[in-house]
Amino acid sequence: MSSATSRSAIRTRTDCRLCGSQDLTAAMRLASTPPANAFVPENEKNRPQESFPLVVHFCRGCGHVQLLDIVDPEILFRNYVYVSGTSAVFVEHFRRYAQSLLELTRLAPGNTVVEIGSNDGTLLGFFKAAGMTVLGIDPARAIAEQATERGIPTRAEFFTPQLADQLIREGIRDVPLVVANNVFAHADDLHGIAQGIAQLLGPDGVFAFEVSYLLDVCEKTLFDTIYHEHLSYHSVQPLLGFFEKHGLRVFDAERVDPHGGSIRVMVCRRESQRFERSDRLSAVIADEQAANLDSPVALERLYARIEERKRQLTALVRGLRAQGKRLAGFGAPAKATTLMFQFGMGPDMIEYLIDDSPLKQGLYSPGHHLPVVPSTWLYDPAHKPDAAVVLAWNFADSIIAKHRSFVDAGGRFIIPLPEVREVTS
Repeated sequence: MSSATSRSAIRTRTDCRLCGSQDLTAAMRLASTPPANAFVPENEKNRPQESFPLVVHFCRGCGHVQLLDIVDPEILFRNYVYVSGTSAVFVEHFRRYAQSLLELTRLAPGNTVVEIGSNDGTLLGFFKAAGMTVLGIDPARAIAEQATERGIPTRAEFFTPQLADQLIREGIRDVPLVVANNVFAHADDLHGIAQGIAQLLGPDGVFAFEVSYLLDVCEKTLFDTIYHEHLSYHSVQPLLGFFEKHGLRVFDAERVDPHGGSIRVMVCRRESQRFERSDRLSAVIADEQAANLDSPVALERLYARIEERKRQLTALVRGLRAQGKRLAGFGAPAKATTLMFQFGMGPDMIEYLIDDSPLKQGLYSPGHHLPVVPSTWLYDPAHKPDAAVVLAWNFADSIIAKHRSFVDAGGRFIIPLPEVREVTS
């Protein structure tokens, strides 16, 4: 990347993206990394990639935790390589999620469901199967085109108030359900997204979103969910006042499993009488207060645990390498970039990454440029590793179950988080 490109690729804000306060503290400094999904083709594997700062800030004004260094979203999302549909675990999660939202909103066939950051349309597919009219919005051009071809109409755009206005002019208005999954943390302009949602939402409409949950990040040492795509690390308390500014109201929040620990948040219009504040929301807020999420203390404790996991994992891996063992990584999720850079795990420790996504196979990992290969390499005598570090650790159980024969043949899986552990039988 040229220096000119570098300067335009990143900018730094000085105020909180939720409340606007400039009383911000750098609570945790992780290793700089390239964009976590910036896989490169073979003809670029010998070209160095630039790394960007990964500094986590705490807002003393509202308690929001965030990155202030913002990589250009055109770089991060236009040529995205992550798709939800390759994970059976996620597909089942979305099936159950769609069912719960249908029960909550009591949508009628033909009602419109809009998804922001719809990816390959996996979630919207369940609403379409239930008779709903669906529309996806996602800036990843190739993925949006493929979703449209599969019958999930998807606009390859970023969601903005201007796009919301355009949809209204096209007759998409008073929408009863807007969803956004694992994307409400990705945008710098959250106020613009909230404004657009407020424009689209019907009088008793619901905005439902899931994001990685800060309380789980801190409790379970899930630091590898911190990367440049994720600008915000949400807890519920700061969101209450944020949505109020846009005439919206949080009425429910629920902790759910994806990504090792996420929060599902339900929002309606402030004046809506249909949805009362849930006891579950009050319980979540009480848990956040008990965990000191309203101060930098929780992040300082998290960093100490990160250093301990680093010591444990690198000692284990270096010990195996000293014995002449071959190691691979299993999974090439974005979180692997943060983990490998923070723990100093490069090509001297791991030879290649195994991933089931055809979009990633044949490419090379961000920064370290490890080849991404199919799972058949686990069993190929020419490539078979002695151990595989499960970098997609949130899917460890399903990966190990699927590849039990690898263990039966003498291989071992190493799971790095939330606790370092080995599976050898």
